[in-house]
Amino acid sequence: MFRLDEKIWFWTLLVIPVIILLFVILQYWRRSTQRKFADTDLLNRLSPNQSLFKRILKVLVLCGAFACLSLALVNPKIGTKLETVRSEGVDIVFAVDVSKSMLAEDIAPNRLEKSKQLVTQVINSLVSDRVGIIAYAGAAFPQLPITTDYASAKMFLQNMNTDMLSSQGTAISEAIQLSKTYFDDETQNNRVLIIISDGEDHDGNAVDVAEEASEEGIRILTIGVGQTKGGPIPIKRNGVVLNYMKDKDGETVITRLDETTLKNIAKEANGIYMNGSNTAEVVNAIKAELDKMDKQEFESKQIADFKDQFQWFLGLGIFLLFIDIFFLERKTAWLKKLNLFNENF
Repeated sequence: MFRLDEKIWFWTLLVIPVIILLFVILQYWRRSTQRKFADTDLLNRLSPNQSLFKRILKVLVLCGAFACLSLALVNPKIGTKLETVRSEGVDIVFAVDVSKSMLAEDIAPNRLEKSKQLVTQVINSLVSDRVGIIAYAGAAFPQLPITTDYASAKMFLQNMNTDMLSSQGTAISEAIQLSKTYFDDETQNNRVLIIISDGEDHDGNAVDVAEEASEEGIRILTIGVGQTKGGPIPIKRNGVVLNYMKDKDGETVITRLDETTLKNIAKEANGIYMNGSNTAEVVNAIKAELDKMDKQEFESKQIADFKDQFQWFLGLGIFLLFIDIFFLERKTAWLKKLNLFNENF
């Protein structure tokens, strides 16, 4: 497993295009200046050992040296030891609505992106809890099983979109049913399902299924994204709005946040409902609810020891700089024979 300590030093790689640009400008100036004093044939006779290939190679070596030194500053590390770590926490499953109605822009930038922001910030506030992710629209789909790998959770989360499920609609009940398979032990009392949705429930069974989940010890917290006044669903291409989704009668569809359904689901499952318009308030509310719950001990595999690898890049960078210093721009005998640039000797 790799880890980068100081990613900010990647910005030093911008030195490389600057070096290349300066080299191109210098060559253009050099050639235009020389032509003021003599034509090309005469210049080749006066300085027959000048090599464009060697100059380009010298610049490439210099760029390689800077690239290696930049990577040394970033300090990549390799995990060398895997340990079993025992920790206490809560099992949390996020069920994210990816139906087309989540494209509505009544909350910036749109409902789905706002949902991703909320889940990301909640994950950032966790310490030793385990998380899982479910995507649902007309059906529910397991996106990420229960894990302590928060980086993977956020990566899977960012890849979620409204095209990942072919069946459209909003089947909250299926997401609740699927969440039951995520938890290891049915007797544990630290199981939480967090539903992030605009509240539209097309199958109408979500409240009943939430009650069943509560009887099995699963708490359900709900987060509503969107506005109660609603908004249209844009149809975009390359970020440009082409039209808005219409119903069978040709009327523009207005999708609205249904807080009533989400509140009823939370009420039946011993949870709370939160409006997702204020991210900080949602994160604090969820953290407060999790702190009230009993923690359960579990084991997880984690990389416990990382070794620095910067010395390899530092050594290679210094070596390339050493070569560049003693690298001559004159043609060599074997290079003259190759005549890579069809130069006249």
